Formats: sequence, C-alpha cells, structure tokens
Amino acid sequence: MGNTQEKPSGSGGARLDQATAGNGTRSWGGGSTDKPNTQGFTKRGMANGTQRENSPAGGQREQSSPAVDTSYLDAPAGALPPHLARLKNEGNHLFKHGQFGDAVEKYTQAIDGCVAAGTDSPEDLSILYSNRAACYLKDGNSSDCIDDCTKALELQPYSLKPLLRRAMAYESLERYKKAYVDYKTVLQMDTGVQAAHDSVHRITKMLIEQDGPEWREKLPEIPAVPLSVQHLHRQKPISIELAQARAARAAQDEVRRKEAQFSVLKQKGNDLVKNGHFQEALEKYSECLTMRSDECAVYTNRAICFLRLNRFDEAKQDCDSALQLEPSNKKAFYRRALAHKGLQDYLSASTDLQEVLQLDPNVQEAEQELEVVTGLLRQSLMKSTAHTPRV
Repeated sequence: MGNTQEKPSGSGGARLDQATAGNGTRSWGGGSTDKPNTQGFTKRGMANGTQRENSPAGGQREQSSPAVDTSYLDAPAGALPPHLARLKNEGNHLFKHGQFGDAVEKYTQAIDGCVAAGTDSPEDLSILYSNRAACYLKDGNSSDCIDDCTKALELQPYSLKPLLRRAMAYESLERYKKAYVDYKTVLQMDTGVQAAHDSVHRITKMLIEQDGPEWREKLPEIPAVPLSVQHLHRQKPISIELAQARAARAAQDEVRRKEAQFSVLKQKGNDLVKNGHFQEALEKYSECLTMRSDECAVYTNRAICFLRLNRFDEAKQDCDSALQLEPSNKKAFYRRALAHKGLQDYLSASTDLQEVLQLDPNVQEAEQELEVVTGLLRQSLMKSTAHTPRV
C-alpha cells in the first residue's frame, strides 16, 4: 500500500495511512480587505509575515509575527501530482488535530482531482478513500465510511486498513455478521491486530445469543486471503507506533500473568496453612514475596507459619515488614506479640497486644492473650527479683 502504516490501533478511525507533522492553519475561502481609516491608510496590515500598527507618534512600527510551518504540505505522498499531494497532506494534518469535517473536504478535493486528471494510481486513490473513511468513522457516519472502504478495497483488494475500518463501521451499525467476516479477514493478514481479536470475541458471543449453536452456518463466506498477500503483509516493516503498542501490550500481558501466578501461589499457601502444612505454606508465601514484596497480607500469613514452626525471630521480622507497609495492621501487631512471647520478651508482647485493643477493643483473642502475657511478665519480674543479690 505504498507509504502506509498497515496496522491501525483499536480506536475508531485508527491512524491515517500517511501521518505528517507540522502546524498548519485552517484555510478560509475568499479574501479580506482592511477598512481604510480617515487618514487614508489601514489601521493594521499584514505583509510578508510583518504586522504593522499605528504608533502613538503617528508613524508605523513593525512587529514580527511567528512564521507558520507548512512544510508538512510537501511531504511525500506516493505517486500523486504535487497539488493533489498537498491536499492529501493537509487532510492528514487536519485529521491528526481532530478536524475531521475539514479533513473530509481536503480528501474529497484530492479524490475529485484524481478522477478529473485520470491519475493512474489506484493505490494512492485507495488510500484517499480509506483516509476519508477514517474521518467518517470518527464523526459517527458509519454508512459513508462503509461506502468509502468498499471503494478503497475495489481499488486495492485485501488492504488491511479499509477492511478494519469497514468492520468497525459494520459493528457500530450492529451488522455483526459482516463485521465478523471483515475482522476475520484482517486476522488472516495480520494476527497482531488486537482490536480485531477483541471484536471477534465480542461479536461471537452476540451471534451465539442471536442465532444459537448454528451461528457459523448463517455467516457470509469469509474470503480466503491469498498466501502471497499474507506473506506481503508479514514482510512489511512495522511502524514505531505499532512497535510501541505491541511492547505495551506485551508488558500488560506479563503483568497479568504474574498477577495470576501470584494469586495461585498465595491461595496454595492459604490452603496449606488450613491443612497444617506450615513448612510448605511458608515456601509458597516466600515465592509470592519474590514476585511482590509490598503485599502486607503475605507477610502476616508467613508469620503464622514461622510462629507454628517456633521460628519466632523470623515471625517478628515479617510482622515488622507488614507494619512498615500498614502501620495500623491489627494482625501484624497480634502476631508480633506472639513472636515476642515466644522470645520471652513479655513486655514488648504486652505493648503490642495493648496496641491491638486500642485499634479494636473487641478482639477477644488479644484480651485473653494479654492476661496470659501479663501473668508471664509478673512471673518473670518476680524471678528476676529473686535472683537479684541483696546489697
């Protein structure tokens, strides 16, 4: 397809076949004249990028206005003659800046110019129809979008962008069977078009609800894309935008995969704790923390395992880590109190249990444990006193 970007994004209208850069100005029809003042000259005039104003002293001073960059108009545009290429480039620029109605006018002028001049460039004319279709799709004019995409495909069969845009337009009009056929045709040429994958899944559910188990039999025939065309599309270099989109999608998929793996490991750990397999559960939680070290619940869960295995110092460290993440976590305070108790630091255990009850006075386990720890603290103090030599 010449100078095209073959893989549009999933948004309606996608990107244009030839994107250009620059800051153009909207072209207004007709000219304008300055009204003369009583002294016989214009109050303000513009000439060659210079603005003239009357000065207080009665003369004129010149103010430089910023030059408008129109270099994008001369960007390469296939085999189109220069004046038609400029129309196409201006349409691309307007589309890029969201001025879809104005872009339609420029593409229409370029299309009419090609027809009038008898330009023998079906590929370029196909791109113009496809670009105008993108404008129609953005403006919600699905019927005209379908017409233009069909014309583009008549000129250049198996062009990916017109197929994708027509599929989107069919889907917006709830003509799901035709949309399904176009999306499946797109995927024969490029399996990496995520918008087509998503739409096929979505439409399949609708067609099953609409036509039942025999929904496939009611579909129009899906054309078989020639192998030569498939190979041609696979050989085309991808655009920077598409490469970035694929990288972002791959990163999202990796995040989802890790989240799913994390959830499975955590649940396995929970199940092992319920069945009393604390060493195995500890290993699952440790693996979870290598994947996500900021998950407070995993630290408090692993602390249970350490407590049951009488590894009190490690249980305390996990509770410390949990409290750094969530300073008011009741479970972390309670389990750290048990770790302090196991380490025979009854004063610290008592402090943590009182912290639990301050956060939630209704935690009965903390009340009961506080009585036990208080008794142990009393005994410890009495023993300490008994072994202290009198002076």
